[in-house]
Amino acid sequence: MNALLIDDERPARIELRRLLKPFPEVTIVGEASTGMEGRELIEQWQPDLVFLDIEMPEQNGFEMLESLPPPHPHVVFTTAYNAHAIKAFEVNAIDYLLKPINPSRLAAAIAKVGQRRALAPHPAPTPEIPLVATPASPAPALGPLRPDDHVFVRDGERCWFVAVRSLRMLESSGNYTRVHFKDAAPLLYRTLNSMEERLPPELFLRANRSQIINLRMIASIGQWFSGSLKVTLEGGDEVELSRRQAQVFREQMSL
Repeated sequence: MNALLIDDERPARIELRRLLKPFPEVTIVGEASTGMEGRELIEQWQPDLVFLDIEMPEQNGFEMLESLPPPHPHVVFTTAYNAHAIKAFEVNAIDYLLKPINPSRLAAAIAKVGQRRALAPHPAPTPEIPLVATPASPAPALGPLRPDDHVFVRDGERCWFVAVRSLRMLESSGNYTRVHFKDAAPLLYRTLNSMEERLPPELFLRANRSQIINLRMIASIGQWFSGSLKVTLEGGDEVELSRRQAQVFREQMSL
Protein backbone atom coordinates (compact mmCIF):
# COMPACT_ATOMS: atom_id res chain seq x y z
CA MET A 1 0.00 0.00 0.00
CA ASN A 2 1.25 3.46 -0.86
CA ALA A 3 1.53 5.79 2.12
CA LEU A 4 2.06 9.51 2.79
CA LEU A 5 3.56 11.02 5.93
CA ILE A 6 2.10 14.40 6.89
CA ASP A 7 3.65 16.03 9.94
CA ASP A 8 5.10 19.49 10.50
CA GLU A 9 7.99 18.06 12.58
CA ARG A 10 10.76 16.58 10.47
CA PRO A 11 12.15 14.43 13.34
CA ALA A 12 8.71 12.86 13.70
CA ARG A 13 8.63 11.96 10.00
CA ILE A 14 12.14 10.50 10.22
CA GLU A 15 11.14 8.39 13.23
CA LEU A 16 8.01 7.16 11.49
CA ARG A 17 10.03 6.19 8.42
CA ARG A 18 12.29 4.16 10.71
CA LEU A 19 9.34 2.46 12.39
CA LEU A 20 7.81 1.58 9.00
CA LYS A 21 10.94 -0.15 7.66
CA PRO A 22 9.92 -3.59 8.99
CA PHE A 23 6.71 -3.40 6.92
CA PRO A 24 7.53 -4.19 3.27
CA GLU A 25 3.85 -3.92 2.35
CA VAL A 26 4.02 -0.16 3.03
CA THR A 27 5.70 2.07 0.43
CA ILE A 28 6.22 5.69 1.44
CA VAL A 29 5.59 7.79 -1.66
CA GLY A 30 5.95 11.24 -0.14
CA GLU A 31 6.07 13.57 2.86
CA ALA A 32 4.46 16.89 3.69
CA SER A 33 4.99 19.36 6.51
CA THR A 34 1.64 21.21 6.29
CA GLY A 35 -1.97 20.32 5.65
CA MET A 36 -2.00 22.23 2.38
CA GLU A 37 1.06 20.35 1.11
CA GLY A 38 -0.53 17.14 2.26
CA ARG A 39 -3.69 17.81 0.30
CA GLU A 40 -1.67 18.40 -2.89
CA LEU A 41 0.24 15.15 -2.42
CA ILE A 42 -2.94 13.18 -1.73
CA GLU A 43 -4.52 14.52 -4.92
CA GLN A 44 -1.33 13.70 -6.82
CA TRP A 45 -0.61 10.21 -5.47
CA GLN A 46 -4.07 8.97 -4.41
CA PRO A 47 -2.42 6.97 -1.59
CA ASP A 48 -3.98 4.02 0.18
CA LEU A 49 -2.87 5.24 3.60
CA VAL A 50 -2.00 8.58 5.21
CA PHE A 51 -0.19 8.99 8.52
CA LEU A 52 -1.47 12.37 9.61
CA ASP A 53 -0.50 14.73 12.41
CA ILE A 54 -3.29 16.92 13.80
CA GLU A 55 -1.63 20.08 15.13
CA MET A 56 0.03 21.72 12.12
CA PRO A 57 0.45 25.31 10.91
CA GLU A 58 -1.86 26.87 8.31
CA GLN A 59 -4.28 23.94 8.25
CA ASN A 60 -4.61 21.18 10.84
CA GLY A 61 -5.25 17.55 10.04
CA PHE A 62 -9.03 17.73 10.45
CA GLU A 63 -9.31 20.82 8.26
CA MET A 64 -7.23 19.14 5.58
CA LEU A 65 -9.46 16.06 5.56
CA GLU A 66 -12.60 18.20 5.37
CA SER A 67 -11.20 19.95 2.30
CA LEU A 68 -10.52 16.70 0.42
CA PRO A 69 -12.98 15.48 -2.20
CA PRO A 70 -14.05 11.82 -1.81
CA PRO A 71 -12.99 9.09 -1.90
CA HIS A 72 -10.68 9.61 1.08
CA PRO A 73 -7.63 7.45 1.84
CA HIS A 74 -7.37 5.43 5.01
CA VAL A 75 -6.07 7.71 7.77
CA VAL A 76 -3.98 6.89 10.84
CA PHE A 77 -3.54 9.91 13.10
CA THR A 78 -0.14 10.34 14.75
CA THR A 79 -0.14 12.98 17.47
CA ALA A 80 1.26 13.85 20.86
CA TYR A 81 -2.20 14.73 22.19
CA ASN A 82 -5.14 12.47 23.04
CA ALA A 83 -7.66 15.32 23.26
CA HIS A 84 -8.69 14.81 19.63
CA ALA A 85 -9.29 11.06 19.84
CA ILE A 86 -13.08 11.16 19.59
CA LYS A 87 -13.16 13.54 16.65
CA ALA A 88 -10.47 11.48 14.91
CA PHE A 89 -12.77 8.49 14.75
CA GLU A 90 -15.78 10.58 13.83
CA VAL A 91 -13.98 11.56 10.63
CA ASN A 92 -13.35 7.90 9.80
CA ALA A 93 -9.78 7.42 10.97
CA ILE A 94 -8.50 3.86 11.00
CA ASP A 95 -6.49 4.40 14.17
CA TYR A 96 -5.11 7.02 16.53
CA LEU A 97 -1.45 6.62 17.57
CA LEU A 98 0.05 8.69 20.36
CA LYS A 99 3.66 9.85 20.09
CA PRO A 100 6.10 8.39 20.84
CA ILE A 101 4.57 5.70 18.66
CA ASN A 102 4.57 2.19 20.08
CA PRO A 103 5.78 -0.27 17.37
CA SER A 104 3.16 -2.86 18.33
CA ARG A 105 0.36 -0.28 18.03
CA LEU A 106 1.74 0.75 14.64
CA ALA A 107 1.73 -2.89 13.53
CA ALA A 108 -1.89 -3.25 14.66
CA ALA A 109 -2.90 -0.13 12.72
CA ILE A 110 -1.26 -1.38 9.53
CA ALA A 111 -2.93 -4.75 9.97
CA LYS A 112 -6.32 -3.03 10.23
CA VAL A 113 -5.71 -1.19 6.97
CA GLY A 114 -4.72 -4.46 5.30
CA GLN A 115 -7.89 -6.15 6.54
CA ARG A 116 -10.07 -3.35 5.21
CA ARG A 117 -8.40 -3.46 1.81
CA ALA A 118 -8.71 -7.25 1.66
CA LEU A 119 -12.43 -7.09 2.39
CA ALA A 120 -13.07 -4.33 -0.15
CA PRO A 121 -10.41 -3.50 -2.79
CA HIS A 122 -11.59 0.11 -3.12
CA PRO A 123 -13.41 0.93 0.10
CA ALA A 124 -14.47 4.13 1.62
CA PRO A 125 -12.72 4.14 4.99
CA THR A 126 -14.63 2.13 7.58
CA PRO A 127 -12.58 2.40 10.76
CA GLU A 128 -12.95 1.55 14.42
CA ILE A 129 -15.36 4.38 15.06
CA PRO A 130 -16.22 5.40 18.60
CA LEU A 131 -19.37 4.44 20.42
CA VAL A 132 -19.59 7.95 21.85
CA ALA A 133 -20.85 11.29 20.59
CA THR A 134 -21.34 14.62 22.34
CA PRO A 135 -24.66 16.50 22.33
CA ALA A 136 -23.05 19.36 20.40
CA SER A 137 -21.60 17.02 17.79
CA PRO A 138 -23.77 13.93 17.16
CA ALA A 139 -22.08 11.03 15.43
CA PRO A 140 -22.79 10.30 11.78
CA ALA A 141 -24.44 7.11 10.57
CA LEU A 142 -21.85 4.43 11.12
CA GLY A 143 -21.31 0.86 10.03
CA PRO A 144 -21.30 -2.30 12.14
CA LEU A 145 -18.45 -3.14 14.46
CA ARG A 146 -16.62 -6.46 14.62
CA PRO A 147 -15.42 -8.30 17.75
CA ASP A 148 -11.77 -7.47 17.03
CA ASP A 149 -12.41 -3.78 16.42
CA HIS A 150 -11.47 -1.18 19.03
CA VAL A 151 -13.49 1.86 20.02
CA PHE A 152 -12.72 5.06 21.85
CA VAL A 153 -14.93 5.64 24.87
CA ARG A 154 -14.89 8.93 26.75
CA ASP A 155 -16.59 10.06 29.94
CA GLY A 156 -15.65 13.59 30.96
CA GLU A 157 -11.87 13.86 30.93
CA ARG A 158 -11.28 10.10 30.97
CA CYS A 159 -10.73 8.13 27.77
CA TRP A 160 -10.39 4.43 27.05
CA PHE A 161 -9.41 2.51 23.91
CA VAL A 162 -11.45 -0.67 24.28
CA ALA A 163 -11.77 -3.89 22.27
CA VAL A 164 -15.39 -4.53 21.32
CA ARG A 165 -15.12 -8.10 22.61
CA SER A 166 -14.16 -6.77 26.08
CA LEU A 167 -17.42 -4.82 26.55
CA ARG A 168 -19.24 -6.78 29.25
CA MET A 169 -22.65 -5.11 29.43
CA LEU A 170 -24.50 -2.02 28.20
CA GLU A 171 -27.36 -0.48 30.20
CA SER A 172 -29.92 2.09 29.09
CA SER A 173 -30.37 5.34 30.99
CA GLY A 174 -32.77 7.42 28.90
CA ASN A 175 -30.82 8.90 25.99
CA TYR A 176 -27.60 7.69 27.59
CA THR A 177 -25.99 4.27 27.87
CA ARG A 178 -23.68 3.02 30.60
CA VAL A 179 -20.96 0.77 29.16
CA HIS A 180 -19.34 -1.79 31.46
CA PHE A 181 -15.84 -3.12 30.79
CA LYS A 182 -13.15 -4.23 33.23
CA ASP A 183 -13.57 -1.98 36.30
CA ALA A 184 -15.01 0.99 34.38
CA ALA A 185 -18.61 1.96 33.59
CA PRO A 186 -18.68 5.32 31.75
CA LEU A 187 -21.94 6.97 30.69
CA LEU A 188 -22.17 7.74 26.96
CA TYR A 189 -24.46 10.06 25.03
CA ARG A 190 -26.03 7.33 22.90
CA THR A 191 -29.29 5.40 23.20
CA LEU A 192 -29.12 1.68 23.79
CA ASN A 193 -30.93 1.04 20.50
CA SER A 194 -28.31 2.94 18.52
CA MET A 195 -25.56 0.99 20.27
CA GLU A 196 -27.27 -2.33 19.55
CA GLU A 197 -27.38 -1.56 15.82
CA ARG A 198 -23.58 -1.41 15.70
CA LEU A 199 -22.64 -4.32 17.96
CA PRO A 200 -21.87 -7.75 16.40
CA PRO A 201 -24.97 -9.95 16.97
CA GLU A 202 -22.89 -13.11 17.28
CA LEU A 203 -21.28 -11.65 20.39
CA PHE A 204 -23.98 -9.49 22.02
CA LEU A 205 -27.58 -10.25 23.04
CA ARG A 206 -30.36 -7.85 24.02
CA ALA A 207 -31.23 -9.36 27.40
CA ASN A 208 -34.23 -7.12 28.07
CA ARG A 209 -35.49 -3.62 27.31
CA SER A 210 -32.66 -1.93 29.18
CA GLN A 211 -29.61 -4.22 28.97
CA ILE A 212 -27.34 -5.82 26.38
CA ILE A 213 -24.87 -8.51 27.45
CA ASN A 214 -21.72 -10.04 26.02
CA LEU A 215 -22.42 -13.76 25.55
CA ARG A 216 -18.77 -14.64 26.10
CA MET A 217 -18.81 -12.91 29.48
CA ILE A 218 -21.51 -15.19 30.96
CA ALA A 219 -20.20 -17.02 34.01
CA SER A 220 -23.38 -18.90 35.01
CA ILE A 221 -27.05 -19.35 34.02
CA GLY A 222 -30.05 -19.99 36.26
CA GLN A 223 -33.82 -20.40 35.84
CA TRP A 224 -35.92 -17.38 36.82
CA PHE A 225 -39.62 -16.59 36.98
CA SER A 226 -42.13 -17.54 34.25
CA GLY A 227 -39.63 -19.10 31.88
CA SER A 228 -37.11 -16.30 32.02
CA LEU A 229 -33.44 -16.77 32.83
CA LYS A 230 -30.97 -15.00 35.06
CA VAL A 231 -27.33 -14.92 34.01
CA THR A 232 -24.33 -13.89 36.04
CA LEU A 233 -21.56 -12.16 34.11
CA GLU A 234 -17.87 -12.15 34.83
CA GLY A 235 -17.40 -9.58 37.57
CA GLY A 236 -20.63 -10.53 39.31
CA ASP A 237 -23.28 -8.54 37.39
CA GLU A 238 -26.67 -10.33 37.41
CA VAL A 239 -28.98 -9.79 34.45
CA GLU A 240 -32.49 -11.12 33.89
CA LEU A 241 -33.37 -12.24 30.37
CA SER A 242 -36.98 -11.57 29.39
CA ARG A 243 -39.01 -14.64 28.41
CA ARG A 244 -38.73 -13.79 24.73
CA GLN A 245 -34.99 -13.15 24.89
CA ALA A 246 -34.49 -16.21 27.07
CA GLN A 247 -35.93 -18.30 24.23
CA VAL A 248 -33.66 -16.53 21.72
CA PHE A 249 -30.73 -17.22 24.05
CA ARG A 250 -31.63 -20.94 24.37
CA GLU A 251 -31.84 -21.30 20.60
CA GLN A 252 -28.63 -19.42 20.01
CA MET A 253 -26.72 -21.39 22.65
CA SER A 254 -28.42 -24.72 21.81
CA LEU A 255 -29.76 -25.14 25.37
